Amino acid sequence: MSKDDVFYTRTMAKVYADQGNLLKAAEIYRYLLEGEPERPDLRDALTEIEKKLNETSPDHLVKLFSRWIDLLIKYHNVEKLTRVRNYLSGLK
Repeated sequence: MSKDDVFYTRTMAKVYADQGNLLKAAEIYRYLLEGEPERPDLRDALTEIEKKLNETSPDHLVKLFSRWIDLLIKYHNVEKLTRVRNYLSGLK
């Protein structure tokens, strides 16, 4: 589809964003802003979408995953210590 055949609306962008398709929503907002750069509502919506995209960037996900692994290791260590404590208290 060429750019001349495109029919995008703010509602379409919002639907895509609500469905989690942030890249498509951002594409639509950018397209709409090309035609109407003075619209603060479109600019604000695009800013919000870009913020969400940055939050789900690979770097952010790597940090979250690393944190999750650290917490999982700590949890397993606590479980081991609990088993040892229970074992030792059973020897008394």
